[in-house]
Amino acid sequence: MHVVATQALLVRKQKQLRINFNGRIGAGVSSKDMILYFMARHGVTAGTGCTVEYAGPAIHALPIEARMTICNMSIEFGSRCGIVAPDETTFEYVANRPYAPKGALWDRALAEWRTLASDANAVFDREVDIDCNDIRPQVTWGNTPQDGVAIDEALPDPTSVADSGRRQALERAYNYMHLSPGRTLEGVPIDIAFIGSCTNSRLSDLEEAAQVIRGRKVAKGVTALAVPGSMAVKAAAEAKGLDKIFVEAGFEWRHAGCSMCVGSNGDLVPPGKRSISTTNRNFEHRQGPHSRTHLAGPAMVAAAAVSGCITDVRKLLNPH
Repeated sequence: MHVVATQALLVRKQKQLRINFNGRIGAGVSSKDMILYFMARHGVTAGTGCTVEYAGPAIHALPIEARMTICNMSIEFGSRCGIVAPDETTFEYVANRPYAPKGALWDRALAEWRTLASDANAVFDREVDIDCNDIRPQVTWGNTPQDGVAIDEALPDPTSVADSGRRQALERAYNYMHLSPGRTLEGVPIDIAFIGSCTNSRLSDLEEAAQVIRGRKVAKGVTALAVPGSMAVKAAAEAKGLDKIFVEAGFEWRHAGCSMCVGSNGDLVPPGKRSISTTNRNFEHRQGPHSRTHLAGPAMVAAAAVSGCITDVRKLLNPH
């Protein structure tokens, strides 16, 4: 009522956090892997009270939609928003879109946008450096986005964690997810593969997944859903024939919507069943009562769908 009465929302001035993604990502590694890798090392409170700027050569090598995935996940580690400085990739993406300025207005806008990047000597309250050469395909195993590991990395041992609260959270997650420390996630059977949500269901995400499933079939016993992020994305994907690739592989091709991301419209993971999902959150019961959710990028979800288990997508992209 206070907001309605005052027409104002009071917030504290945000601190400035810059995350520098240095180096280059390897084959089979996506922007989703980049942000999950960051959270696995810095936790879900790393951005609390901050506005985040994502920077570094690995960020500026990404196409716009991949940058959107990273910015979308900012809230998952406590930040109010995430931004990437505009560059030529940004301007090319915006040019000629329906509501983009035209003619002289475009030139004027472009001149102004070029001034928006942080100054070379800008000072941030905190900076974090990430070496992208170390990032391998990531999958979460627990019930927060920070509970992530590389596909070939052993799950952590709670007894090695000094903080008692964090240790108890890990133990609870192992019990809920029906997993145990020391093993890797590769080979864990799945029941449902979901490609959707505002985090990872743009056209490029669907193209990435289609590359993996083309010529393959969804594994027996697995339910696989592909839900475009908007009706415009759905139309663009169908114009490229992506819907046929998904349907021929055994995916359900849906209209745009939240779907299984939040367990809406009847799209639920049954109790005790295991989902691998391109969504942003893996909280307890998120995709349905007692559902078990693993977060991953589109290619990793596609690889699991056709393998019947969590698998390293790099083995499917480079089978020899």
